[in-house]
Amino acid sequence: MSGAEKHGLAAASYQPQRPDWTIDQGWAQYTAEEHATWKTLFERQSRLLPGRACDAFLEGLQALSMAADRIPDFEQLSEVLMRRTGWQVVAVPGLVPDDVFFEHLANRRFPAGQFIRQAHQLDYLQEPDVFHDVFGHVPMLMHPVMADFMQAYGQGGLRAKAQGVLEQLARVYWYTVEFGLVQQSDGLRIYGAGIVSSATESVFALEDASPHRVRFDLERVLRTQYRIDDFQESYFVLPDLADLLHLATIDFDPYYERVRTASSHRPGVIVAGDQVLTRGTGQYHRKAKERET
Repeated sequence: MSGAEKHGLAAASYQPQRPDWTIDQGWAQYTAEEHATWKTLFERQSRLLPGRACDAFLEGLQALSMAADRIPDFEQLSEVLMRRTGWQVVAVPGLVPDDVFFEHLANRRFPAGQFIRQAHQLDYLQEPDVFHDVFGHVPMLMHPVMADFMQAYGQGGLRAKAQGVLEQLARVYWYTVEFGLVQQSDGLRIYGAGIVSSATESVFALEDASPHRVRFDLERVLRTQYRIDDFQESYFVLPDLADLLHLATIDFDPYYERVRTASSHRPGVIVAGDQVLTRGTGQYHRKAKERET
């Protein structure tokens, strides 16, 4: 799900005790089994990501010094983040309302789910857990470009909600922060948290012949739908991470005016004007559709 969708579908039965929906992480309450699940996920991704994840992610992960054998303590992570980029990690019960999510980001607080998936859910979990949120997102927040972009996204999200264009802005988050690729001098690399926290998509996004890989274009992305239930059919590629700074500073209003009434593109199409880096075969999703029928 997108930044908005991930955090905007809070269970109706949950009543937050604090206005900002933060909770205590309760680190001492994690069980040995939960720490073991973190260890399995951490070690698996640590083997997969060198040569696949971008330099900024790998450097951030190393600088955070997360232990492989236990779920990180948010307070300790925040101490390191604050010194580097002024961010902190706050625990939330999983899904929070849009305005709460954006308000946290706008104030350089990253809201992270503090629960961890069960051992039988290693490869897919719809609701973001502590592994996705902390392993997937926090290393990139050590990079000043991503740190500034995420704050700007929070500020922009509050405005987009007021203007009725949150669906379009959510697509930018999805195709950058969650499922973005970047071109490095040594090849295409992953920076999106939804990919780096997934063993199967870490390989699929870069190496499978099925998906399209297209140069990132803001208006194109604002008009492009995405999948929440499977691998992406298209990935958008930044020429450089520094391009996120451009997105953090430009006025989105002219783009919103153009896309507000324009039709949306399906996830797996190539459209006129695309700079196609890899034209995918679409084979994976065709077979998936055949299995469904």
